Amino acid sequence: MAARLPSWAWVTGLTAGATAAVVALAVQAGHGPRPVAAVAKPSPSASASAHGSAAPHSTAPPALPGASGEGRRIVYSLGEKRVWLVDATGKATRTFTVWPGTVSPQPGRYSIIKRTQSLKGSDGVEIEHVMYVTIESGVNIAFSNALDGSSPPPADGKKLGGIRMHKADGAALWSFGDQGTRVSVVK
Repeated sequence: MAARLPSWAWVTGLTAGATAAVVALAVQAGHGPRPVAAVAKPSPSASASAHGSAAPHSTAPPALPGASGEGRRIVYSLGEKRVWLVDATGKATRTFTVWPGTVSPQPGRYSIIKRTQSLKGSDGVEIEHVMYVTIESGVNIAFSNALDGSSPPPADGKKLGGIRMHKADGAALWSFGDQGTRVSVVK
């Protein structure tokens, strides 16, 4: 009779495999948008360029979405493919874009349920800063980044729940979010 794996090993293996598959396909694709880390701060040209003036184009990141909760939290926007780290006063201290997997969490309130420092994906790609949020359609949804900083490839029809980010953003999220940290997912 074969030995039964503990449930955490199964969850870890699925997440690692899904994330690794995303990374391998991104490397193969070698094109597409590349997220850029940014610090949330107001831009004086933001309102001017919104009104059609000759001011330079604003590079300010999008504002923190309304109705994303209160207090210290991680906010993940499905539509903007962006994460905000929000302090206890409700101010976004950092924001950055991400590469979502093919399976996304439903909008709602969650928390970090488990953290794993690093894993080796099924394709051999090392990932780190893995922070599990929920399970959707049998797929683990987790934030992470590749150790080598690579971006994930297209999913090729696979069900993947990894929400990937640049290495520096992964480190910032890891430092910010302990187990139990609130996560708000918005449209």
